[in-house]
Amino acid sequence: MNLLTKPFRFKETIQQLYFVANGSLWIIVFCVCFAAVVTILESSFHMKLVIQNDSMVPGFASLLILRELGAVVTALLLTSRVGAGIAAEVGSMKVTEQIDALKMLGIDPVNFIVIPRLFATTIGCMILCVIANMVCIFAAMLVSEQILGYTTSMFLTAMNRFVNFQDIIFAIIKAMFFGMVIPLISCFFGFRCKSGADGVGNATTQSVVFASIAIIVLDFVLSYTFSYFY
Repeated sequence: MNLLTKPFRFKETIQQLYFVANGSLWIIVFCVCFAAVVTILESSFHMKLVIQNDSMVPGFASLLILRELGAVVTALLLTSRVGAGIAAEVGSMKVTEQIDALKMLGIDPVNFIVIPRLFATTIGCMILCVIANMVCIFAAMLVSEQILGYTTSMFLTAMNRFVNFQDIIFAIIKAMFFGMVIPLISCFFGFRCKSGADGVGNATTQSVVFASIAIIVLDFVLSYTFSYFY
């Protein structure tokens, strides 16, 4: 019901979205590039080792990137950067009694603090997931051409054989759920923060740990659910 409570803090949501998406873009692009390179090289090495043939590597790597790598790596990086930041910010507000002041003024802390971050992180995670997948595929294509000897057209042909449009949709749905989990867990630990610098530090650490675990578990649940649609 808090989602429908007015006033909706549109300006705060945009500021949070800028913090989530723009602030995290380069670190996510940098990390997923190397993740894609490792994925395709390891796939090639093991396929050559087992079946003496790595012709399926471009298609298999594309499938792995779109179904798992892009969304999960993006979410875990957002947990480290954005989730920790939210927990520390909310925890500091709790310690300095700013949340109590909001309640005394008749302002709902959930509507004031959580909702803008929930919308911003959810939308930001979906946008970053799409960008991460595109960057991953591009990096895998470059490595495939430069090291493995598969041309761009061969890579795209193999990718077209393995990947369906619904893989992209499922990756975005995963990112949406991951983006919802991060601020909810971070705000939960921020609201339960104990007084002092240790309290803020513990709340930040716990939020990152539990959000990371939640993302891994949620990834399993969603992947298992999506398997019924193939």
